[in-house]
Amino acid sequence: MYNKTVLDNGMRVVTERISHLHSVSMGIWLNVGSRDEQENESGLTHFIEHMLFKGTEKRSALEIAKQLDAVGGMSNAFTSKENTCFHAKVLDTHLPLVVEILSDIFLQSVFDQVEVEREREVILQEINMVEDTPDEYVHILFNQNFWDGNALGRPIFGNVQTVKSFTREMILEYLNRGYHPDRIVLTAAGNVNHQEFLELVGPAFSNIERHGHNFDRTPPRANSRVDLYSRDIEQIHLCLGTRGTSLHEKERYCCSILNVILGGSMSSRLFQEVRERRGLAYSIYSFLSSQTDTGMMGIYGAVRPDNIKETLELIRLELSRFKREPISDTELRAAKEHIKGGIYLAAENTDNRMSRLAKNEMIFNRFVTYEEIEAGLERVTVEDIQALAQQIFQPEVMSLVLLGQVNGLDVDHTYLDL
Repeated sequence: MYNKTVLDNGMRVVTERISHLHSVSMGIWLNVGSRDEQENESGLTHFIEHMLFKGTEKRSALEIAKQLDAVGGMSNAFTSKENTCFHAKVLDTHLPLVVEILSDIFLQSVFDQVEVEREREVILQEINMVEDTPDEYVHILFNQNFWDGNALGRPIFGNVQTVKSFTREMILEYLNRGYHPDRIVLTAAGNVNHQEFLELVGPAFSNIERHGHNFDRTPPRANSRVDLYSRDIEQIHLCLGTRGTSLHEKERYCCSILNVILGGSMSSRLFQEVRERRGLAYSIYSFLSSQTDTGMMGIYGAVRPDNIKETLELIRLELSRFKREPISDTELRAAKEHIKGGIYLAAENTDNRMSRLAKNEMIFNRFVTYEEIEAGLERVTVEDIQALAQQIFQPEVMSLVLLGQVNGLDVDHTYLDL
């Protein structure tokens, strides 16, 4: 059962009761992400996410960790391009304690300067770790180039220069600017009573005053470029992408189906052609990255340097094929069932249902039923897929990044010519 309450200060509380379970997943969601930062603040949202676990007026960082561990559940947090989330999953009997702890760290963190310095070093190590992981780092490089000139292109964790510059004063100013009730959504899914949950969260969150201002999310422009980054590693990691659909566009269902057929499943065209038939790569897949006002469809793969040109040519041919030839009815039906299966299997997890409540509220300001999603998928036709491919598989909105032994490699925009 779905329930929603808007507090007097504008904060939204959304729950979904699944009474046969013994667990509850709770999340504090904030409609603030890395794209809301100024250039000199790059990584600050992520830095604050870390700092909220480092001590409040009532609890030290160790006490926070011990109390969350003691309830036998799990807790975590993450920052994305547009959102920040603090969440936990526990037995329903432990929900009052978890609400109290998460409320405390979200509203009463002290941001002690000693902890700021410690966490700075942790995040600098995180940056180093990602840069040492080529299959992750190539995505960072691709985003920087594809969304060049826009905050969406900057890494969520920032960079060494900005992270070293963060101060307690910068943290407090950023919190005051963006962390206000209109941007907060509290969600819970599982064996939870809506009224009882309201009584748990109300005393702390209803007193948050409206303040701050709306962030200026400038719509990005996709860049068309080919960039090669030299690194002495065994494989060349590639990331090729084009404009996708936003979270609001009606074509998002069509784009999801196209992604599954292209490289989003083991039976997809890229997986079968590049890996299964030719053995050129262990890892090859396509993916979607959608935001409220834009989106990107990408392809990732890793191959030996002597196989990179053949792999790129195969990708080019597959993309061209989508534009020239309609997909089969069999492919369309299989892709729709693949997506529906993933949706309903994910629905058996309270974390996923809790996340879905928050995302639907922040994106659509309403509850989106599974039946509505099914209907949207079923409306997509073979002709829709081909029309979308002809629209987005265009050289002027495509970019390519290669990371590895690329010195002397002759790769240019020819591989984007569809």
